[in-house]
Amino acid sequence: MDAADNEVASRKRRRLDPEEETGPYILRTLIDNVPLTGEGESDKPEISCVEVWEGNLYVGTSAAEILHFVLIPSDPDDASASPTPILASRLQPPHAASAAKEQRQAGIQQIIVLPKVNKACILCNGTLTFYSLPELSPAFGTTKVRNCNGIGGIDLDLHDRGTDGGDGEHMMISFKDRIQLVRVGESEKPRSIKNIDYPGSLLFVRRGPIACVATSHSYALLDVDHQQKIPLFSISSLNELSSGSIAGQVEDVPSSSSRPISKIASSVPSAPATGPAGPPGHGRSTSLGALVGALGMRQQSPRPPGEDQSSLGNTGGPRDASPGPSVSPSRPSPRPAGHDSRAASPEKPLPLPPPERSDEPANSPAPTRPQQAPNLKPHILSPRSNEFLLTTGTAYAEAGVGMFVNADGDVFRSTLQFERYPEALVIDGRGLDARPTESTPNDDLEGYVLAVMRGAKDGDGRRGLEIQRWDVDAGEDAGKKSWMDVLPRPAPSDGSEGGVMAGVGPSDLGIRQLCAYNEVAIREVGERLSLFRLRLSGNGGPESPSGSIDSSDSRTKASLEQVSKEIELFESRDSAESGGTPEPQQPPLPRGWEAKRRREEDQFARSFGTLRTRIVVWSGDRISWMVRNPMAIRLDAALASAGELPLDRRKVVQVLNSVRGQEPRTEAEFLSLGYIRQKASLLLFTSLVRAMAQGIQIPQEDRKATEEALVEGGLDPRVILATLPTLREEVVEGRMGIWIHGGIKAVAEEFLESAGSADDSEGSTTLSEDLLRLLQSYLSAWRRKKGFGSVADEVEVFRTVDAALLRVLLHLDALSPPSVAPAASFRVELYALVDQGVDCFDRAIDLLEESGRLYVLSRLYQSRKMSSKVLQTWRRILEGPPDEDGEFADGELEVRKYLSKIRQPETVQSYGTWLANRNSKLGVQVFADEKSRVRFEPAQVIQILRRGAPDAVKEYLEHLVFAKQNTQYTNDLIAHYLDTVLSVLESSESARLTLIRSYETYRALHPPRPSYRHFISDNATGEEWWGNRLRLLQLLGGTHGVATEYDVAAVLGRIEPFEQELVPEMIILDGRQGRHAQALRLLTHGLGDFDTAINYCLLGGSSIYRPGTGPIAKEAIPTREEQASLFGHLLSEFLRIEDADERVEQTGNLLERFGGWYDVQQVLSVIPDSWSIELIAPFLISAFRRIVHERNETMVAKALSGSENLMLRVSFIDECEKVGPAIEAAE
Repeated sequence: MDAADNEVASRKRRRLDPEEETGPYILRTLIDNVPLTGEGESDKPEISCVEVWEGNLYVGTSAAEILHFVLIPSDPDDASASPTPILASRLQPPHAASAAKEQRQAGIQQIIVLPKVNKACILCNGTLTFYSLPELSPAFGTTKVRNCNGIGGIDLDLHDRGTDGGDGEHMMISFKDRIQLVRVGESEKPRSIKNIDYPGSLLFVRRGPIACVATSHSYALLDVDHQQKIPLFSISSLNELSSGSIAGQVEDVPSSSSRPISKIASSVPSAPATGPAGPPGHGRSTSLGALVGALGMRQQSPRPPGEDQSSLGNTGGPRDASPGPSVSPSRPSPRPAGHDSRAASPEKPLPLPPPERSDEPANSPAPTRPQQAPNLKPHILSPRSNEFLLTTGTAYAEAGVGMFVNADGDVFRSTLQFERYPEALVIDGRGLDARPTESTPNDDLEGYVLAVMRGAKDGDGRRGLEIQRWDVDAGEDAGKKSWMDVLPRPAPSDGSEGGVMAGVGPSDLGIRQLCAYNEVAIREVGERLSLFRLRLSGNGGPESPSGSIDSSDSRTKASLEQVSKEIELFESRDSAESGGTPEPQQPPLPRGWEAKRRREEDQFARSFGTLRTRIVVWSGDRISWMVRNPMAIRLDAALASAGELPLDRRKVVQVLNSVRGQEPRTEAEFLSLGYIRQKASLLLFTSLVRAMAQGIQIPQEDRKATEEALVEGGLDPRVILATLPTLREEVVEGRMGIWIHGGIKAVAEEFLESAGSADDSEGSTTLSEDLLRLLQSYLSAWRRKKGFGSVADEVEVFRTVDAALLRVLLHLDALSPPSVAPAASFRVELYALVDQGVDCFDRAIDLLEESGRLYVLSRLYQSRKMSSKVLQTWRRILEGPPDEDGEFADGELEVRKYLSKIRQPETVQSYGTWLANRNSKLGVQVFADEKSRVRFEPAQVIQILRRGAPDAVKEYLEHLVFAKQNTQYTNDLIAHYLDTVLSVLESSESARLTLIRSYETYRALHPPRPSYRHFISDNATGEEWWGNRLRLLQLLGGTHGVATEYDVAAVLGRIEPFEQELVPEMIILDGRQGRHAQALRLLTHGLGDFDTAINYCLLGGSSIYRPGTGPIAKEAIPTREEQASLFGHLLSEFLRIEDADERVEQTGNLLERFGGWYDVQQVLSVIPDSWSIELIAPFLISAFRRIVHERNETMVAKALSGSENLMLRVSFIDECEKVGPAIEAAE
């Protein structure tokens, strides 16, 4: 960014942000250039006191004039504008000019408004006059009271509770030697109620019957009803109490009508916790002047029985008008807010006077106690019921002390320390533990003391305001002091006000608490909190919050509305030309919608910028409101103090920590806290981006703090992403655009402008891994907010979040090294993102296609249950280049599993056929899986496979025949095997030679040799036809009920041309046809598989090539007679073996092992005579043993039968004897 750009950004920041004001209060102008000087006057007077009541401003001057201004409300559509003051009249109350000159009194001393009776009491140069409100017309005729020292003493308890005494307003008037209690009615003339002999009083504040009174030297508590007092302490610690007075002891006030009382506190009623102590109209001017004068004129007024028979301003006799002690011009006494007092011990001692200051120069002489103490101005404030705040000190240039006194005269609470003795004092706020009242707002919790003093901060002699808390202990953090320097300074170069009071004299500063609260509009609050549209496309240019549509100038407002409508029109055209697809369900936005929303946002935000205050400050010819600093302005100023380039990130984090965990009490605080958190998070993030773009290494704790700020702030993530060129294209603005707070919009636009003017370097377009990790965590946190009703524009927001997060995870996964474990890599989070579904579905497809992440794309389709798209994508992966990332390693198996889960028959058929072409075994499982949601009939599957995947037909038929024992398809499978094998034998001479040579090789093996079935299985060539032949042999010779179902004649007819090559097949078929002699001949001479020939005789010819495992059905085993017949054929074939040695060996082995099936005589008849008897000796021995064994068994059986016969005979004889003879009669 060049210098010109920096200047533009600086001017924008000055337009959008007020002067940095981090203290608890700010000043806002009420009226400027007060016409203090009349026509033809040369000397410029000063403002001495101020009062505001129901839109009327009353300004008293040192020239004894009252300036009455009417505050004309601003345009109702512009609530942030200040009211316009119009001078209505200039009034000069009657007073004694000569006395004023002699007593050095300062014009208008006090203005007290009595709202309940619509009267104003004005003390001018010692003369009290009464006027009607609001026009200040004279009231009560020519009634006036002369020689007054001061007025006030309105009951603050009645004001705090919102009640009245029922018979007008009661106030107190101070004279040289007494205090007079007066009742002022609305129409009835003021009349005296009681006179109290109390000479020298200057100031009083009353709570019920108890008044705290100050003279020029000391303070005391006064019981107005019983006329007793408790002396307290001196105003100046250099003074001693008057002789005869003991601090804290009850004394009677001299009076003819005084009554004794044991304790003043006993007459004080118990009052509930109240709000601020400022009564309507009670206050002291900041210029008291010489308040001691002579007695006023006498006016008799009737009084009820029991009251003093005295007149207003008169005690019954003439009094001399000798002046009392004069005091220097002073500032107003305020009406503070308070809460319940704390319990205090009556025996608690008074604090010691403040020590001498130790900051004197080392070479200065030691201070000595003066003979005459300086006349310090007394200050009495009442923060709560039965509590009074008093000040004491040594000199205006020395430190002052504020002490809290209860109604018993006991000092309690922690004392307040002032850097200098205050010239004026105001208390504000009702305290943390107080309850609101009708006269106090609910948000004035914190209690503050505002003191006017000279040079307390810099020692330069200029006046300012020292502000501190009164409702907390001095050791607490909240008790820290702050300084407001209300001094002249050069006007800003851009002409803005900046909250500074220009042209103020160094000696003219006053402060006052008003009779009631007034509303003050703070425009800056609305400018910060109001929502503005952030434009990323650049249409229409940046929109400044200060250029609000709700402008007070009608021409400006119309121009801004016209510009807004043109912007909307261009945006709609751009959307149509760019191929945007508007939502069909949403109607088009009405013309002027943006201007209307801006007005609504301004109106809503301005409502939070309207604050209540009852404090005014004046200096020179300007009067300003003293307003509680709104949270938005105060914390925003703290953020501004962190600077811009470079940003002091530590200060921003401190601001965030200060509001962390803070619960808002009002809606304004809720918005302000959200605004500050969002702006701070944006500042931290843009600072982080700038630093990373410049290659600056950011500490881990800074990145963590930025991440936490982004998550806690809740700023629209589209604003964050818009600051990154790489991710800016993922931002979805929507039809309504992005609306954010004005203060945040200024920061975002400034960053976007600086980023746009910067060179397009690698650092500005490439995201570092650290930044990507931060974004991944931040966007993941935002995704967890889905479904929250508090998210504005959630459709556009979450479309943006999902697209950006997907892009970030793709970058991080690409940066992850291959050695990272899958569970610890970003790939797991990437999969989880797409599996859970994304709102930016179309954009996600484009991103995944561009990055070539087809497997992730397939998972995205799965999240939407788009099965055809999933399978289509998997097909692209399997048919495309090799998957180097290994994401789809078992792709074909995944396809098979997925096809069993979907319910679309067409999709299953299509991709099942495709898979069967690639992997017939897996493809057949698709159609054969009984748990699949789509089932096909076997006949239908065979047709599908024959059309689409012919090579998979065999796999499916094998599944049906062997796995499912479906004999219906045995012939089909046999036919398929025969087609494969015979086609090869017909076309390949080498295949035929291979078979023939396999027989020769097998016959050449030396015994013991394996069966031919094992031999060909162990020496398989790996060719398809060879495997099919093995399955064919198994199928033809099986014994599981399958082999008996095929057409033997048809099979035999097809293989007869190749009977020399397909010897095992011919053996099985001969056995099936009962041609056992032929089958045994082929086994013996064609193959030389003697063991199989023996098994043939034992198990039957159909089981020659059955599987080697599993039980054999009993009905499949031949009978012993059939076996003996087969063994007879086998012996004949063994005797014809060409090799003599092998003939003798195999015949001898056969006779020895299976001699039981042979008859000895038959064997001897077929054995060649040339054979030695030794060759068949084992057989003969076994046969003879068998014969002997059989003979012995026969003899034993015969003997057993004889014994059994003998036993039966004996049993018969015994039975006959038992029965006896029977005589039968002759017929």
